Amino acid sequence: MKRVLPLIFLAMAPAAFAVDIPVQRVADDAKVIDRVAEASKRDLPQDLLKRIVNEDLEALRGKRADGTYENASYERLESSRSDASYSVEAKKDDAALQHFEIKGAFVYRLLVDLPSRRMLVTRNRRVYLDHVEFEYIPMSSSDTRRQSVNVAAWVEPGEEKSIELPEVARQATARVFAKADEKEGYGNIVLILIAAKVVDNADSPYADAVSSAKAMIRAIDNADIPSIRAMAARVHSDLAARLGTPATQTVDVVASVPLAPVVTSPATSTPSPDVYSDLQSIEDLLTGNEAEKRQGLDRLHQLIRRIRPR
Repeated sequence: MKRVLPLIFLAMAPAAFAVDIPVQRVADDAKVIDRVAEASKRDLPQDLLKRIVNEDLEALRGKRADGTYENASYERLESSRSDASYSVEAKKDDAALQHFEIKGAFVYRLLVDLPSRRMLVTRNRRVYLDHVEFEYIPMSSSDTRRQSVNVAAWVEPGEEKSIELPEVARQATARVFAKADEKEGYGNIVLILIAAKVVDNADSPYADAVSSAKAMIRAIDNADIPSIRAMAARVHSDLAARLGTPATQTVDVVASVPLAPVVTSPATSTPSPDVYSDLQSIEDLLTGNEAEKRQGLDRLHQLIRRIRPR
């Protein structure tokens, strides 16, 4: 019986940790954002819209209670920093080491920085770094692991030491063991933990909606209302198709103008995956800043020349 129970729990684990993604809510939010952008003039509520889109991004990524994701992963790319400042006192006992610690979540690197100055005007003093001890929970396991990294070096003011964790850690505590030169006096150090960046999985079932949502955030930052509405329509259309409901589209009403008949060609075909991928990248660039828009136009011209019929 004791051997059967673990097997039962293992069989239940995927269901227990499955993430319920509120696709309908995200699709409805896209309609709301479209309507708010349509009605806005110079009073676009950028902070509120960004908060909604960021929450929807987290939902589409399938964020779990432990901070991990079903449709995204943490990569060793910097997303943010946390820091703590300490003074390393000069002791009479030259062998005496002091230890200082800093904690962080989803981190992969520790920086030990010695500012050039103390108290704005006084030159900082060098510090001897003996070793660093990490206590962390890796992404691949729930077990606490420990690692000691030997440094054994004097660090001068203005210098910085970088120490890598073996892998991205869910939670980590870094303890730095150091001492100051008794003759020179105390020195200041800054401990910095680098947080990993969330990268969306290319095979996510919501990859298109996530890409559009990220482009929408850039458009909101630039108060680019046409792009906001276009991206919101793309998110709603993509998710509505998954829900099996017809997508709604906001149409600007203009004066009635006779429309020329549209001629369709039976030879029209679906673009190749490479062309479609290029078009998606171009669309994202065209919703960015001025430099990105220029880059998007250049890539569009190149693509048109490449697929032009001969």
